[in-house]
Amino acid sequence: MIVKKYQHTPAEDVTMPGAEAVTIRWLLGKDSPAPNFYLRLFEVQPGGHSPYHTHAMEHEIFILEGQGRINAKGVQYAVSAGSFALVEPNEEHQFENTGKSVLKFLCLVPREK
Repeated sequence: MIVKKYQHTPAEDVTMPGAEAVTIRWLLGKDSPAPNFYLRLFEVQPGGHSPYHTHAMEHEIFILEGQGRINAKGVQYAVSAGSFALVEPNEEHQFENTGKSVLKFLCLVPREK
């Protein structure tokens, strides 16, 4: 069993081209014994956003704090604390902070095999 505070996991800058003011914390990542999923915490500063991108894995998202939107194929979904979303495989998407405080969300993805 692993039990920790998220603050004990270092925040790393998201360096993917197109990312602005986004960090990731790998709460349960490649170095964990979790057999099926990775658990990540993203923090997007006001005015920041992830790149608009796609990939083959699904994402399960839960918004913890802040306000923002998920942009997908010309549709914008407003999100705030308590919102959740499923980003399907190969679905174009971007996470954007539209508020005045940090947008913080959990992201669960399948473990790479």
